[in-house]
Amino acid sequence: MKYLVMVQGTQADYEGMRGNASEHAPAWTEQELQAMYAYMGAINNDLAETGEMIDGQGLAEPAQTRHVRLGDDGKAVITDGPYSETKELLAGYWVLECESLERVTDIAERVARCPGPEGLVNYPVVIRPIMDGAGDI
Repeated sequence: MKYLVMVQGTQADYEGMRGNASEHAPAWTEQELQAMYAYMGAINNDLAETGEMIDGQGLAEPAQTRHVRLGDDGKAVITDGPYSETKELLAGYWVLECESLERVTDIAERVARCPGPEGLVNYPVVIRPIMDGAGDI
């Protein structure tokens, strides 16, 4: 079965990765960033070797996000990020093909153990099965 595995973050987290601490996120050192990239790279390599990796990407910071919706008049309402009303947003994802929910849960647990600076928010890693067809579960 295919699964979407998602990690979350905030604009403050992206700022922290640039070395700018705030009350919501610590500043990362270069060594901490390199450790995180190496850790995630190892996960990607392992998933590629097992054939479970279909796709995986980190996403640009929330400040580069755009929301498009229809207003009451039916015209597009476009809002640029970041959004003060939004706490966490999707920061990165993997599309995996795994033999079971237990296997993808083990992968998510590994992702959750990614190193970072002290004080980093511990967001959950979200797993969503991908339906193969309309209404299939």
